[in-house]
Amino acid sequence: MFKLGLTGGIGCGKTTVAALLRQRGAWLIDADAIAHEISAPGGLAVPELEQVFGTRVLTPQGGLDRALMRQLAFADASLRQRLESVLHPMIGHEIAKREQQAQAAGAACVIYDIPLLLQSDRWRRRLDRVLVVDCLPETQIQRVMQRSALARADIEQIISSQLPRWERLRGADMVLFNQNRSLDQLSVDLAQMAPHLGL
Repeated sequence: MFKLGLTGGIGCGKTTVAALLRQRGAWLIDADAIAHEISAPGGLAVPELEQVFGTRVLTPQGGLDRALMRQLAFADASLRQRLESVLHPMIGHEIAKREQQAQAAGAACVIYDIPLLLQSDRWRRRLDRVLVVDCLPETQIQRVMQRSALARADIEQIISSQLPRWERLRGADMVLFNQNRSLDQLSVDLAQMAPHLGL
């Protein structure tokens, strides 16, 4: 089973590329989606989140208030570490479970869509290749402003908290430069890359 790491900064188009790779038969394991699932109302992580941070970080529905948590975590790095210490082991367990499902289903290629992929040697050692989806920083900002209600300053803060662009590019085995590319053009790019991605 070919193990492909997929990463990129916010607004670079990672989700779009993951969807196109799935159309080509890849099996997707999305760490962000898992984080959302386990911190949603009734999610596996909610009791521990409440225990560690109190009810202030929960929405009236009983899930994690992500906007508030993002605000608090930016203001206090130690709080962010405590959040990660709750979520990361649970996310890791769920990833392992989905890996087994992919293997049982006979998947030829599994994509690991993990935001902190290149910050972790543990992940790098487990993967056959890392594909970084990249674009210019101003494009990132414009895309995120169009799709969400976040202000430019908030987006810039998110970008500055992520791995620097040059470091992502340095850690890549392959780069897909998603600047002014239509879906059809991205599909062609991925078709050319497919033999190197286990597809």
